[in-house]
Amino acid sequence: MREKRKNVAIIVAHPDDETLWVGGSILKNRDWQCFIACLCRKNDLDRAPKFEKVLNILGAKGVMGDMDDSPEQRPLPDVLVEESILELLPSTHFDLIITHSIYGEYTRHRRHEEIGKSIINLWHSALLTTSELWTFAFEDHQKANFPTAIKKASIFYSLPQEIWENKYSIVTNTYGFNPESWEAKTTPKEEAFWRFLNADQAYNWLAHK
Repeated sequence: MREKRKNVAIIVAHPDDETLWVGGSILKNRDWQCFIACLCRKNDLDRAPKFEKVLNILGAKGVMGDMDDSPEQRPLPDVLVEESILELLPSTHFDLIITHSIYGEYTRHRRHEEIGKSIINLWHSALLTTSELWTFAFEDHQKANFPTAIKKASIFYSLPQEIWENKYSIVTNTYGFNPESWEAKTTPKEEAFWRFLNADQAYNWLAHK
């Protein structure tokens, strides 16, 4: 009898976030059945078709939304972000949800932080349920360096070279970022996550931000 695959939702702001922050983990864990919800850039004629190609490479299903991603990064109401997330997901229960940190991964993109906050609120209110939540654990020390995985995070590991090369290829060849671009230079060789096993634990983390 085949073992049941882990049902994983990966919820990100932009097409490339799924690769930069968790792409190695997706490539490494082929027993994951991944659904990737990307909240922004649905109508981006360049990035949207590339996201579809990335889904095929990662062996995942997914969908894009068109939440505001203007350069001004005006704050969005919590309810709008939460509704946008729920509209994209095919289910309200997953074995594992992976998303942005409430602190973001670098200085600074407000949408990352808003999505991390909204996922915790949805979980705490039982509008989303999951056995565990992982949030990306990266920092750039106020732009002092490219984002790097936080070694003291709940989960931290170095990617096998072949996995990292595949991840880097997605960034440079599939998404088409120049090797000298921020995205290519950032592509982490380590991945890290803050892990939460219940909604109260995650909500307490949010409350102390």
